[in-house]
Amino acid sequence: MTPLLLHKYHGLGNDYLVCHRDIADRLTNEQIQILCHRHYGIGSDGLLIDSGDQIHPTLRIINPDGSEAEKSGNGLRIYARYLFDIGRVGHQPFLVHTAGGDVRCTVHNDPHQITVEMGQANFNPTALPALLDQPEALNYPLKLKDETLSVSLVSMGNPHCVVPVDKLDLAQVHRLGPQIENHPLFPRRTNVQFVEVVDRGTLRIGIWERGAGFTTASGSSSCAAASVMRKLGRVDDRVNVNMPGGQLQISFGHDFHVSMCGPVHKIASLTVDEDCFNASVTQK
Repeated sequence: MTPLLLHKYHGLGNDYLVCHRDIADRLTNEQIQILCHRHYGIGSDGLLIDSGDQIHPTLRIINPDGSEAEKSGNGLRIYARYLFDIGRVGHQPFLVHTAGGDVRCTVHNDPHQITVEMGQANFNPTALPALLDQPEALNYPLKLKDETLSVSLVSMGNPHCVVPVDKLDLAQVHRLGPQIENHPLFPRRTNVQFVEVVDRGTLRIGIWERGAGFTTASGSSSCAAASVMRKLGRVDDRVNVNMPGGQLQISFGHDFHVSMCGPVHKIASLTVDEDCFNASVTQK
């Protein structure tokens, strides 16, 4: 078996493995889960698959449970840095194709800093999808097992359910995140953000990511949380979003077009021994 070459990066502690499509095509769903496992594999919040297309870079995003995500803000920043590192792009803006739409990326003169234009925030529940027949779902009463939460829904090319809170409590993220992710309202599940408004230019968020669980940072989640708070009139056009992993800068253009800027760091390039796949694990 030809060695599996992978590259590991992180954006604010949200870590991904990057590989070429030729390698990903050899991996089964179970093998991807093993690679992403923190104890049986290398450990990551997902797998980023590079199409290898020199003219039109295309990115596929696989969650640690083997499901596919439409878009990831941190994943896109990492992929942009990876393309820069291997010499496929320079400092000029370039497009990346994803299942959640085309995204313009820019690697700055300091290549640790990447800007991604995430597209337009879509507040129509059908875009997530969510099983609601109404044009928007802002401050919607979501019934859980033991309580009802006021939530707002938005798509950034992937689904998000934003929960405003007076004070961010990560224990609440762990307790309620899985219930919201798997709520019947969301037939394809959803990402979840608990959001505290610090001031008109600052948010604190806790993230429960679809298919990955609690995550230290998320680019699309930051965009979603900021978009909802902007829609509700609680923040201005430039917002710093603080997460356990660090801070991203979100800015709004015309009609809720969202840009995100933040850091990416490379951890390692490595080859994986096929013996890694002899274990059988249950993803947690």
